[in-house]
Amino acid sequence: MQPNGLRDFLQLPYAELEQLNLAAKAQRTERVDPGLIGEQRRRYLTDEKRIKAVTVCFSDVEGRLHMLDYDKKFLLRAADNLTFDGSSVRGFTEQSQSDLRLRLDWPAFYWLPSDIFGPGKVVVFGEVVDRDGTPYPADYRSRLKAYTEELYRRDGTATLVAPEIEGFLFRGVDAERRYYETGRFEFISTGGYFHSLPQGPLRQFMDAAAEVQRAMGFANEKDHPEVAPSQFEMNFACTDAPVAADQIQLYKLLCRQVAQRLGMTASFLPKPVADINGCGMHINLSLLRDGVNLFHDPAGREQLSALAWDFIGRLLHNARDICLVLNSSVNAYRRLDPHFEAPNQIMASPVNRGAMIRIPLANHESARIEVRSIGPDANPYLLLYTLLRTGLEGPQPDPAQAAAEPQYLPGSIHDAILLFRESPFVTELLGEQMQMRIAELKRITADRCPRELGRRVKREEIMFHHEVTNQYLWSLF
Repeated sequence: MQPNGLRDFLQLPYAELEQLNLAAKAQRTERVDPGLIGEQRRRYLTDEKRIKAVTVCFSDVEGRLHMLDYDKKFLLRAADNLTFDGSSVRGFTEQSQSDLRLRLDWPAFYWLPSDIFGPGKVVVFGEVVDRDGTPYPADYRSRLKAYTEELYRRDGTATLVAPEIEGFLFRGVDAERRYYETGRFEFISTGGYFHSLPQGPLRQFMDAAAEVQRAMGFANEKDHPEVAPSQFEMNFACTDAPVAADQIQLYKLLCRQVAQRLGMTASFLPKPVADINGCGMHINLSLLRDGVNLFHDPAGREQLSALAWDFIGRLLHNARDICLVLNSSVNAYRRLDPHFEAPNQIMASPVNRGAMIRIPLANHESARIEVRSIGPDANPYLLLYTLLRTGLEGPQPDPAQAAAEPQYLPGSIHDAILLFRESPFVTELLGEQMQMRIAELKRITADRCPRELGRRVKREEIMFHHEVTNQYLWSLF
């Protein structure tokens, strides 16, 4: 309720938000009929007079989250014809074929903490569809969802994903876009791993962000400062891959929003500061069928099943070809430095944190693989779609290669683009049109940055980064 008493918009306690969001997530993971859920959501929006607007989210091919606010009454009337200009979204349509539609994915519905996002709003994810109503090929959220549904229909296989997303907290609002002027980031804490004062600025930020996560049904597990100064990591429970990908987008959004309210900037650049550890997005992944973890075998090597080792083998064999998906920015290749625990070696190991894939200590429930060579700025939908299809369907390695010399991931985005463009497997995975479109988007950005990374973070790799880009500066190039 506003002080003047004229506005009465929805503002729910955090505990009530958590119950609502966990119930909505359960409907998704239990695969309740989406049509039934859609009817429930429309009825709820009609009856709940305190909701003024619905925020509809979608992601572009590079992983930027886009948000449109629709008046609630208008959305309920026009839900089957929500159009937008696709030519204004990098990597989508040409100006001559600009119109695209959003189809509401009603099960992906979130109630929001009003003190962080404003009162009277809820969020629902949208799927991008072409003029003829078919899924738009650059919308990898739709492709990931369709692929995981196909796996489940085929033999009941469910995909479980738990991301571990590292970020930095910097002093000042909008520190990334102001980097063009300042040329530096300012830490708010110089502590390290697991170390922060209970009421220090880093802990205040993590506490506030964790409360928002919990209220949004993320099922929090732990949060802590990471190795580098002002670095944080906040973990939440594993869930179905499409749900996990949505949560990755919401996680970065809520962290940025909480930080801004505290006069700070939450950054998910892979390596914004040279000579300290960078940020990764480790993806813990397993497969489940009839309640049984398909990656576990108590008699297997490292207690992993033959299926898990086959999955690992395919990922490693195709690692260089798909590296551009996992490390999608110029700055991401600065992180792949073996001096800073960077996972640049194409191997799997239970102990070596320089390995691309780690095998964590686990039991029959938690047995999984952890893919560590991923930047936090990767498109989560494209990323999970690629990991799953590669691990299950990708070309298998030649057994003779097992004794070969150790292989490493590409050292620059230019090498990664070349491998990506020339890969027959990537053509099969994404289709030639999207393969070339993604490669071209990355080439344009790479050409705006110095070719050699060197030992100093360059202004260009920040200002032209796909999650940071200042449209005004981009146009002045």
